[in-house]
Amino acid sequence: MNEFVYWNPVKWIFGKDTVNQLRGNIAPYGENILLVYGGGSIKKSGLYDIILKQLQGFNITELSGVEPNPRLTTVKRGAELCRENNVRFILAVGGGSVIDCAKAVAAAAKFDGDPWDFVTKKVVVEEAIPFGTVLTLAATGSEMNSGSVITNWEANEKLGWGSPHVFPKFSICDPFWTTTVPRDQTAYGIVDMMTHMLEQYFHTVDQTDVQDRMVEGTLKTIVEIGPKLMNDLQNEKLRETIMFAGTIGLNGMLQMGYRGDWATHNIEHAVSALYDIPHGGGLAILFPNWMKHTVDVKPERFKQLAVRVFEVEPEGKTDKEVGMEGIEALRHFWTSIEAPVRLSDYNIDDSRIDEMAEKTLFNGPFGHFTHLDRDDVTAILRASL
Repeated sequence: MNEFVYWNPVKWIFGKDTVNQLRGNIAPYGENILLVYGGGSIKKSGLYDIILKQLQGFNITELSGVEPNPRLTTVKRGAELCRENNVRFILAVGGGSVIDCAKAVAAAAKFDGDPWDFVTKKVVVEEAIPFGTVLTLAATGSEMNSGSVITNWEANEKLGWGSPHVFPKFSICDPFWTTTVPRDQTAYGIVDMMTHMLEQYFHTVDQTDVQDRMVEGTLKTIVEIGPKLMNDLQNEKLRETIMFAGTIGLNGMLQMGYRGDWATHNIEHAVSALYDIPHGGGLAILFPNWMKHTVDVKPERFKQLAVRVFEVEPEGKTDKEVGMEGIEALRHFWTSIEAPVRLSDYNIDDSRIDEMAEKTLFNGPFGHFTHLDRDDVTAILRASL
């Protein structure tokens, strides 16, 4: 494996009723709070009232209506609210989109310029308002990392960025508050966390036996638990397992000593920048087609995944044949939890394929397992129609 330094400063507060620890964890940062949330589901669930009770005596400003693909305009609105109200701490209550938005707001409020400049890496974030999270959707792992994805809808661009200044100070993860997540969003969350693990799994570095087993074991657990959860959405024990897996999937632990691929995320960002589709839905469509396109790069890697996670029988077959069976097993699993299969499920045709391919090449050919160029991206998109 490669040399690495692992550092994650997030205080992870996990378990039932842990939202009751909010006040004690937020108190050291000051009285002026920006509360960030999405479309109002936290009000329907009752979590909003509990949060307000925990924050009695604080001066609260609200940024509501954060989009599923959080937009630059919302980030700018949040930054302005921070400046106007002398905000000292940001609390994100919701899923990955809300948390991603809060990270960008935290940096933008301390930045004298257009926040799109740090999203596009023209400038480096030098400071940010501290923030914490109360997680309500198991999916992205944003609650325990320093990454964020923001959409510039006016330019039809969706890009990931990150900074060590935007690690949450703490993240409260109570599985109970994920029991209200609807069926489709639960499925998208499962797909999202699995693709995070798969993106990391496909690399070309040797001597990663422990990391491999960690990824494979977590994936296998999701494959076993996922269908049970889809048939029992109110089951807190199943939600607990999935919530834990989602955080582990992208808090850096599974990628120590190597760098994963991440090409499929790049392609999905281009698709949803134009069509605003659910991130997990786009990944469910694209990832198996990326796998088929790249299986010849290192077929033994695909075979290992197929055998260890999906229990494909390898006897009498080539590595590629076993790998292809594993890809089909993954597709079958995602279909079984009602994830989409083709871009046409979102009424996406081939009319903007060239535009999508162009957007993926924002920084030139990409991918770390193997580099993809324009022809590769176009082929994957066409296979996904």
